[in-house]
Amino acid sequence: MWKKNFLFRTHEAIPLHETENELFHETDQATDSAGLTMEKYISVWLQGEGEGDRPTAYTNIYVRTATLDPEKRTGFLQPLQGRPHHIKTLLSPEQKAFLKNWLIQTSPTAWEEADEHFQAIFESD
Repeated sequence: MWKKNFLFRTHEAIPLHETENELFHETDQATDSAGLTMEKYISVWLQGEGEGDRPTAYTNIYVRTATLDPEKRTGFLQPLQGRPHHIKTLLSPEQKAFLKNWLIQTSPTAWEEADEHFQAIFESD
């Protein structure tokens, strides 16, 4: 199985260099938000067939929102969303465009092998 994660600040079109695992899974789970300065993020998980950095077909996308106080290294991760209509509302048009371009450039063949429902997620409304 091939997988890739992109982590965006909520209103930015270019992802961070860090992945969800690097930024959130080394943090403590917040028990309450008092005194925290939270930043909002969107984490996008892409999955497909293939090995390492070589996807042969794109099959799934999952998205979740998260908040993190980078100074105190604590935050909240929401459950993953896999339904296309939820994903389309969580991602901005610019984020969809970035991801679509990345998918096509990374493996045009994998993009062509992806089903219409997967490809439709990245279309602007």
